[in-house]
Amino acid sequence: MEVIFLALILVLSIFLGFELISKVPSTLHTPLMSGANAISGITLVGALLAAGAGAASPLLATVLGVVAVTFATINVVGGYLVTDRMLGMFKKRGAKK
Repeated sequence: MEVIFLALILVLSIFLGFELISKVPSTLHTPLMSGANAISGITLVGALLAAGAGAASPLLATVLGVVAVTFATINVVGGYLVTDRMLGMFKKRGAKK
């Protein structure tokens, strides 16, 4: 029963996230990405803690922690790359980085 409840929350969060992101104007995209990157950094710290904690099942906790660290790192790096690209669109053509 608990798994069904968690699956329902996951599906609802996917739909809600899609609706929210599709309604964001392009002028607000970069500031929102910066905030999301900060939250992803916090997620990365939590994933590192999960990878190091292995009280009940050390192997499972380590594997899931490594997967969480990998996905959180991809999210943070990708978010910063997208933000940098968006900010680059506002620079003048002849300006150097």
